[in-house]
Amino acid sequence: DVSSPKHGKVDPDNTPHVGGNMWAGGTGGRDTAGLGGKGGPYRLDAGHRVYQVSQAEKDAVPEEVKRAAREMAEKAFKQRLKEIQMSEYDASTYERFSGAVRRQVQSLRIILDNLQ
Repeated sequence: DVSSPKHGKVDPDNTPHVGGNMWAGGTGGRDTAGLGGKGGPYRLDAGHRVYQVSQAEKDAVPEEVKRAAREMAEKAFKQRLKEIQMSEYDASTYERFSGAVRRQVQSLRIILDNLQ
């Protein structure tokens, strides 16, 4: 069961963690920032293979946990904007322009990777 969202501990060795609710950047777990899990506050990619929990498990997360996770994610987002000296308006403008060329940038990255 999920209880409350949290960032989680950072593994100094960046060992892959699957399941559980302790490690930041893990996959398929609960309550912590990572990928493929449920109840975590935000997505955090540590560069490992992603293990995904089922959509039914995600849908079963209590509303108060979802709300707490959204609040924590919003707070982390605002903190990150402050760190990079970007306003919310700047972020939305960036996202609008970035979204318009996202497919072309991805295609160009693939071409450049193949050339290397």
